[in-house]
Amino acid sequence: MNRSNLFEKIPSDLSGEEFVDVLSSGDGFRVERIVSRGHSSEAGFWYDQPEAEWVILVSGSAVLRFESEQEAVEMSPGDWIEIPAHCRHRVDSTAADENSVWLAVHGQRPGN
Repeated sequence: MNRSNLFEKIPSDLSGEEFVDVLSSGDGFRVERIVSRGHSSEAGFWYDQPEAEWVILVSGSAVLRFESEQEAVEMSPGDWIEIPAHCRHRVDSTAADENSVWLAVHGQRPGN
């Protein structure tokens, strides 16, 4: 049995890349804790993932953008979104003054 706390063991220096920690994985799925602090996607970069992603923002704030949508999606703690496979998206911004902690589940939806 594994157990921990989403808010523990977060590096104090997040000046480089986001901190990504795989919490669990198995046949066809992966659960990640992602910690952002002032991070955003590089200009012109779009995620285009081969698997679906369900993600919830646990703390902080963030703005996501989807290539197919004109309006950005502002996220606050408790907000979640399901992103289909190959849905091009990017992170426009995350809170600069606090940790934005995400819980992301990656995998194939049944029938896909």
